Amino acid sequence: MEVAAKNSLLVCTQLECETTEEMQASIEQAKVEGADLVELCIDSMEFSHISEVDKLIQHPTLPAIVSYSDEACKNTCLQVLRRALDLDVEFVEMDYEVASDPLMSEIIYSRSNTKIIVSSYLNGGGKPTTEKLGDVIACMQATGADVMKLEIAVDSITDLAPVFEMLTHCQVPLIALAVGSRGLISQLLGPKFGGFLVYGSLGGKSVPGLPTLVSLKQVYQLEHINPDTKIFGLVSNPVGHSKGPILHNPAFRHTRFNGIYVPMLVDDVKEFFRTYSGTDFAGFSVGIPHKEPAVACCDEVHPLAKSIGAVNTIIRRPIDGKLVGYNTDCESAISAIEDALRERQGINGVASHTSPIAGKIFVLVGAGGAGRALAFGAKSRGARVIIFNRNYERAKALADAVSGEALHFEYLHEFFPEKGMILANASAIGMEPNSDQSPVPKLVFDAVYTPRNTRLLREAAEVGATVVSGVEMFIRQALGQFRLFTGGLAPEDFMRKLVLEQF
Repeated sequence: MEVAAKNSLLVCTQLECETTEEMQASIEQAKVEGADLVELCIDSMEFSHISEVDKLIQHPTLPAIVSYSDEACKNTCLQVLRRALDLDVEFVEMDYEVASDPLMSEIIYSRSNTKIIVSSYLNGGGKPTTEKLGDVIACMQATGADVMKLEIAVDSITDLAPVFEMLTHCQVPLIALAVGSRGLISQLLGPKFGGFLVYGSLGGKSVPGLPTLVSLKQVYQLEHINPDTKIFGLVSNPVGHSKGPILHNPAFRHTRFNGIYVPMLVDDVKEFFRTYSGTDFAGFSVGIPHKEPAVACCDEVHPLAKSIGAVNTIIRRPIDGKLVGYNTDCESAISAIEDALRERQGINGVASHTSPIAGKIFVLVGAGGAGRALAFGAKSRGARVIIFNRNYERAKALADAVSGEALHFEYLHEFFPEKGMILANASAIGMEPNSDQSPVPKLVFDAVYTPRNTRLLREAAEVGATVVSGVEMFIRQALGQFRLFTGGLAPEDFMRKLVLEQF
C-alpha cells in the first residue's frame, strides 16, 4: 500500500497578539515554521482606530483568516469584519450568531472574493452526537457560509467519532477543532476524513489539543494523508512522553507505506476499542496503564502475550477485522540485556545456547505491563526473579506466576546487591518530567527511555555496572511493532539512526 501524492491541505495557526507589531512578527514566524495561512484574532488586539487593522490586513506575508469573536463588543466586531470584507482578505471568520445578524447577512451575500467561515462553539450539553452536530452544521450552512467550523470541548477521545463522521459526509468544507488534550487527533486525522484545514501552535508552544506547526510539517507531513491512509497510534495515559510519532511516521514514508501514527490519550480502553472499531484504525501500540486491561479487548492473543498477561501491540487483522494482541516488550528487553552482557563478557557474536542471564538474580522494580514482560522473559532464560512494587499484592501475584519472590517496596533501598545481579526498572520512576528520581541510590536495565540517560543509569555507570538504556528496548520493540503494523520488514538501520538522533 503505497503512500499517496500530496494533497492540498492547508495548515493554519491562530495568532493572538496585543499590538500590530507583535502580530506582524508572529506572521513572519508562522511563515518560517511552514504555515500556509494565519488566523488573525483581532479581538486579542488593543487598537484605537480601525486604520491600525487596515495596515495589518493590507500587507500580509501569508494568506489570512480575519476573526473577531468578542460578543461583548458587537459594534466593533461588525466594523472589523466589514472592513476585512471590503479589503478582500482571503477568509473572514465569524460566529454563527454574528452571521445570522441581518446587517451582516446583507454584507455576506454582497461580498466579492472573500470566503466566509461560520463557526460554532459547542461546550456542554452532553456528548456530541451525529444528530446534534448535523443540526448545528445545517444552521451554519443556511447562513451562506463557504466553510464551516466546529469548535468542540471534548471529555474523551471517543467523543471525536461523530466529528470524524461529519467530516466524511459534510457537503460543505468543514473545519473541526476539538479543544483539550483528548482532542489532539481531531487535527492529526482531520485530513484523512476530509477536513478543510488543520491548526498548529506557533513556536513549539504547548497548547492542549494542538500539535505544533513544526511537528505537522516535519513529523506528520499531513499533506500525504488521504482517505485510504491507515491509522496507527499509541493508546496510553499519559502520551506526552511518547517518541513513537517521530519514529513510525518517517519509517512509513521511508517504506512508502500509507499510514499515520498518532498519540491517543485514552482513559477507558474498552470504550476506545468499542468506538473505533472500523478497519481505518489498523493497529495500536499499548502503553501505561492499559497493557493488562487491553488483553480483554482482543479477540485473539498471541501465546507469549497471554502467558505474560499484557499486550503492547494490537493489530486489526485485515481479513476479518478481529483484534489480535502481541507483546514485543518481552523479547526486546531481554535480548537487549543479553547482548550488553555478552559484549561485556567479550563473547559478542559467539554462538551460545546459554543465556548470560541464566542463574543470575534478576531484581525487577515494577509489576505493570512492562514489568510482567521482563519477569516472564527473565524466567524463560533461567534467572531467579525478585520483584519490588509499590502495590505488594501485584508484586506477589507476578512473583507467584514466575516462581519468583516478592518484597515490599520500602525495602528496596536496603536491598544488598550481589555481584552479577541484574536490576531492571520497569516502573515510571525516573521518567520525564521526574527525571531526577531513581528507584535505588546506586545500581542495569532501565525501561524508561525519556530521558535517554536516566539518573539510575548514570549512577550505575559510576560504580562500573553494565547499563542498558530503555532506548534500546524502545528501538527493538518498535521494530517488532512496525513489522506487525505493515506486514513487512522494518527498515532497521533507518529507524535506529532516527531514534539515536532524536533522543
